[in-house]
Formats: sequence, structure tokens, C-alpha cells
Amino acid sequence: MTSRTPPRVEIRRSARRRRTVTAYREGTTIVVLMPADLTGAEERAWVSKMVARIERRELRDAGPRRWSDAELMTRAQRLSDDYLGGLAVPDSVRWVANQRSRWGSCTPSNRSIRLSERLQRMPEWVIDYVLVHELAHLIEPHHNDRFWGWVAHYPEADKAKGYLAGWSDGARIPRPPSDDLFPLADDVD
Repeated sequence: MTSRTPPRVEIRRSARRRRTVTAYREGTTIVVLMPADLTGAEERAWVSKMVARIERRELRDAGPRRWSDAELMTRAQRLSDDYLGGLAVPDSVRWVANQRSRWGSCTPSNRSIRLSERLQRMPEWVIDYVLVHELAHLIEPHHNDRFWGWVAHYPEADKAKGYLAGWSDGARIPRPPSDDLFPLADDVD
């Protein structure tokens, strides 16, 4: 997962505000408007919820990421170093438009990784999971216990698998027959 600086948050309480909590961005600050009588725990919960809502909306409105293939390669190298001990070294990592039933694929023989352009609208931790999944194929080509052991080093793996499964089901993308649970490079080329 990428590390980023949390946004600056300004809380404005009002005795006139009774029930509603709203938020908006004012420059680089997220302003949260809330009733004056909320407890500290309620304030923290609402701030977290409202900041997440603003960030989701901004991500959605920003459109797809435009990471270059070179940026994907850099990201893959960092993920390999962070979660796979630097053992997975791809020769190429690139976006492709022709993957409709998979999120990514890996060809260990030429050390190439391809990611579906559909991922560009997804959270970074999901893209990172798919990269780690494909990188793990450079160490272990088959979906066996050793492979899943490598993938499990990525702390968001289970969450990302659930996210992708839900997205696939919602989009009615059929899951390919394989020993993998989700459409993620099930057949190694």
C-alpha cells in the first residue's frame, strides 16, 4: 500500500446543527460540519466516515489513473522488495485493454506482467494486490500453497480478493474455471 499524508481536517461544531453531519473540501482542507453535542468518539467516527466519503468521490470524479507502464514497473519493483524479498523481478509490466475476464496475467518464461485497464479505476491497494499476485507467479508459476504463501505477505490480500470478487459479481463477469478463486491470471501463459 502506498503511504500518503492524511488530509488536513477542520471540524466546525454548531449548537444550531442538531442531527446532520456534512463535509466538503475547502482548498487542501476537508471541513466537517457537525452538531456541538457529539461525543469525542462520535466525532472521530464521523470525521473518518466523511473524509473517506470525500476521498472516494474525488477518486471517482478524477477518472481512471494514468500511470505509465514505467510507473507500473517501478511500483512492481517496490512491491517485490516490500513483500516478496525482491525475488520477483519482471522484465515488463504494462496495462492492456484486451483482458475482459481477468485482472492480470503473467508469463514467467519472458517475465512479463500485464494488468487490465479496468483496474485503473480501483483503489491503489487493489492494484497493488493484483501486482503482488502476478509477481508471485515469477517465483511460483502455479496456484499452489507455496504461491499463496507468497501472496499472503501482502497485508491487504484478503480484503482485495473480496473487493475484486464483489466487483466481478456486480459486473456479472464470469469467473474462469481454475484452482484460483478470482479472475486473476488463473492460467499462466
